[in-house]
Amino acid sequence: MTLPTERTRAVIQTRDFMLDLITPSKTPKVPRAVRVRALRCLRHYPGAYEFDRLHKLAPESWGRPE
Repeated sequence: MTLPTERTRAVIQTRDFMLDLITPSKTPKVPRAVRVRALRCLRHYPGAYEFDRLHKLAPESWGRPE
């Protein structure tokens, strides 16, 4: 069973990974097409503010962002 904090951490770590993908200094050999796709995916990806709201609305499903 996944705990709310584990679920939140996984989504935040995925966002961090995608941000690394779009940053050439962090991932220099990633093709441009992958960077563009990652950027499009991140356009509406939830941030810390959304996680705080999710936690308030459904604490049994979402943990506080770290």
